[in-house]
This record gives sequence, C-alpha cells and structure tokens, in this order.
Amino acid sequence: LRDNRIELVRASWHELSISVSDVSLSDEGQYTCSLFTMPVKTSKAFLTVLGVREKPQITGFTSPVMEGERMQLTCKTSGSKPAADIRWFKNDKEVKDVKYLKEEDAIRKTFTVSSTMDFLADRSDDGAVVSCRVDHESLNSTPQIAMQVLEIHYTPLVKIISSNSWPEEGQSIILTCESKGKPVPEPVLWTKDGGELPDPERMVVNGRVLSISFLNKTDNGTYRCEAKNPIGRNSTEYVLIVH
Repeated sequence: LRDNRIELVRASWHELSISVSDVSLSDEGQYTCSLFTMPVKTSKAFLTVLGVREKPQITGFTSPVMEGERMQLTCKTSGSKPAADIRWFKNDKEVKDVKYLKEEDAIRKTFTVSSTMDFLADRSDDGAVVSCRVDHESLNSTPQIAMQVLEIHYTPLVKIISSNSWPEEGQSIILTCESKGKPVPEPVLWTKDGGELPDPERMVVNGRVLSISFLNKTDNGTYRCEAKNPIGRNSTEYVLIVH
C-alpha cells in the first residue's frame, strides 16, 4: 500500500496493524495480509465504505398556496451508499402515498435519492409542518430531517352565533358573525332581507357583532353576514323570529 493516509500502527511478530485516515469511497475493496512463510499464507477481508449522504432539501414550495391548488414537494439527498431511505411526515403523521426515485452515479458508485409528495392544498393544511426524514446506515439511528411549514390561503368560512335562542318582544339579541379565512377577512357586512339594516338606532353594528335592542315583530326576517378577503367571499344567514 502506497498512500500517505495509511499509517503503520503496530508491528510485531504476531500482529501488523494499519490505520486509514480520511476514508473515501475509493478505499473500498479487498485487503490482503500475507505471511511470508513457505508456502506464503494469506488472509483476505473486504472493506465496505458507506457513502455519507448530503443533507436533505425540500423543493417545490412557493408561499402562499391557494386552497385547491396541487402541491408537489420533492425531497432529495445525494451521495449515499447504499441508497438512503426517505420518508414523509405531515404533523408527525407518516404520509405513505409518495413517489420514490433512485439514481446511481456509476463513477462514484453512490446514489441520489428523491421522493415526491403530491396533494391538493386544503385549509386544514395551513400551518402544518411537513418533514422529510432520511435514514441511512451511516447515521447511527439518528435521521436527518428537513422541514417546511405550509401556508395556505383560503376563502372565509362564516358562521352566525345568536345570544338568545328564544327572543321575545321587548328583549335584545346579539348576533355574532364568526369569520375565519386567510388572509384575515375584511370587516363583515350585515344586511336584512337583502337590503340595508332598516333601523340603525336599534340595530347597531360593532365590528362582527350586530346588536338589536327592544325587539318587535318588524324585526322578523333573514339577516345575512358576508365576509370577504382577496381570495373570495362567503356568507351565511340567520332567520330571526320574535315571539
């Protein structure tokens, strides 16, 4: 062996030990130890060198993503030997339906491994943490992980909550319009029976809240709350019956 990375560690009548520093893939192969007796005796061992993979990277994400759009996230790691294993997780729950691709570098005899997760963006994915986990023999049971936080934009979801389930004449009622969307919806719009609120002195709007005091039968009707953001708009209705 002629290499300045190889040093003689121990030499005696019974043992000859060498050390190899800065190991590379080219060091893989069969090593032979010979004892110069008559006849010569030899012992052989095959050294396998593991390819240390590059840190994984997630590509394909552009922020933000609109609800309903198709997302393709790809996780890639190069230089592994043998080929590394890639697994996907969304909020710590493993995603099974993924595509796996393995390519070998014939010269270096290492592998480039990639995996693609393909899904439709949903509002429930907003804020979800997607992680790509790479397992390999050289990692000693400590996987490498790349992470990506999803940002999904979606139209508002609207709901009206009433403070009084059995409103009676002379009482008051508070209708709260809950609107959730991303970006955050603009101030809500209240209407009654398709037009403006007929009695602004008794019907007071404060942000998302509509307060009606001194109820009477003329207040009966359909109250609509509408919320919008740059993605779209949505509305819901509440039928008020004064007893």
